[in-house]
Formats: sequence, structure tokens, C-alpha cells
Amino acid sequence: MSIIEAIIIGFIQGATEFLPISSSGHLVLLPEVFQMTNPDLTLIGLVHAGTLLAVLIYFWRDLWDIVTAVLQGLAKRQPFASTDARLGWFIVVGTLPVVVLGLPLEGFFEEIFSSPRAAAGFLLVTAVLLVLGERMLSGKKDIPQMTWTDAIIIGLFQMVALFPGVSRSGSTIVGGLSRGLDRPTAARYSFLLGIPAILGAGLQAILDIFSANGSDFSTGVYITSFIAAGVTGYACIHWLLTWVKNHTLYGFAAYVALFGTAFLLISFFGG
Repeated sequence: MSIIEAIIIGFIQGATEFLPISSSGHLVLLPEVFQMTNPDLTLIGLVHAGTLLAVLIYFWRDLWDIVTAVLQGLAKRQPFASTDARLGWFIVVGTLPVVVLGLPLEGFFEEIFSSPRAAAGFLLVTAVLLVLGERMLSGKKDIPQMTWTDAIIIGLFQMVALFPGVSRSGSTIVGGLSRGLDRPTAARYSFLLGIPAILGAGLQAILDIFSANGSDFSTGVYITSFIAAGVTGYACIHWLLTWVKNHTLYGFAAYVALFGTAFLLISFFGG
């Protein structure tokens, strides 16, 4: 793999992990489209670590406030007394569906649906979800008005992203919109809720490094991909949180619909 390919892989992971356009779908389809060298387990682990570092750095103050509030609430035996403490527990509750129901089935979904055509098909599902989310946008709730039911339902939406090609951020943003959250709040909560999922995926990918049989690429390739994923991820978090204040999700829906449809047409009729 060349340095240019390493930058592209890092850029793909960094951008698509946070934009509602599906990282799994793009990591399956773009190397296929451009005939790129397939990344090995070490490279996959490092680009996941890069996006994890990006989200932790971007939300470090939020995370500090949440963890502090949760610990203070437990110490005072008033675990839900503050907004930050409730937010921390909402993230825990919202993560449970993936941990309890999703993870045992993750291998099944990857085995059955990880083909490029399946990933392209599920990009169309992402497009439908984003359109439905905009159509359901009817509320102005922010974090202090969230309920336990909101947290559970948004967590169930996160499970949909187990299908390769369905965006995790897109599905959870749509889940938030369906519960009456405004668009910026839905996006912010989606990123915070995604931290445990990204952490789990990153740790699993890093563990896979130790089971890999040697390294296929140079150290420069690995470092370049890691940096590209981290820098791109940080920039995309900031950009999306700014964008959704005044713009809809229809543009992302149109993009994934066109990309998925084009890939399916080429794969079926292009030889």
C-alpha cells in the first residue's frame, strides 16, 4: 500500500465514521471501486484508534463534566440530580441494546451482509432513514428534556447500524429526531452515544493487531493512516455539528442514494 492509499483509507474512516454516510459501506465499496490495496488488520485497528482519539479530544470537556457529575451523583446518592449525570446514564442505557442484543449477532450480520452489493444496498436504507428523520423532525427538545424512553429508542436505532452500509451516526440522529430532539441536539447526542461503540470497535480492532500474522505495510503507512483518520474525524465532527444548525440531512441522503445506486448498476451491468 502506498502513502497515498494510506491517506485515502484514513480519510475514508475519519470522515464516514461521523458523517451520516456509513463508514462500513465506504470501507467496503471504495477500495473495490478504485482497486485499492485491501487494508490489513493492523491498519484497520489504527484508523479506528485515530477516530476514537478524535472524538475523545473533541468532547473531552463534555466527557469530563459527565463523568464528574455521575460520580458526584453516586456519592451523594442522587444519581440523576443534574443534567450531565442524567446524560451519562442515558448513554449507558442507550448502549445496552447494542451490547445485549447487537454484539452477539454482529458476526452473523458481517458474514451474511458484508458483500459489496449488500453494502451498497444498505446505503439506500441509510438514505431512506435520513429522509424519514427529516420528515419526522417536529420537536425542539434538547438534552435537559430527554427521557429514559428517548435513550432506549435511540439506542435501538443504533442497532440498525450493525448492517454494513447503514450509518451509525445517521441512524442515531434519526432516532433522536423521531423522539422530538432538534437537529443539533440529535447530532451531539449521537456522537456522545457513539463513544462506547467506537471505543469497543477500536479496542477489538487493536486486539486483532496482536492476532495478525506480521505486518504487511511499512511503519510510515500505518502512521499516515492513523493521523489522517484522526485529523479528518475531528474536522468532520466540528463541521457536522455546525452544518446541522441550519441545514437538513437531505444532501447526505441524496449522496448515499446516488453512490449505492451507481455501484449496484455498475456491479450488475458493468461486467
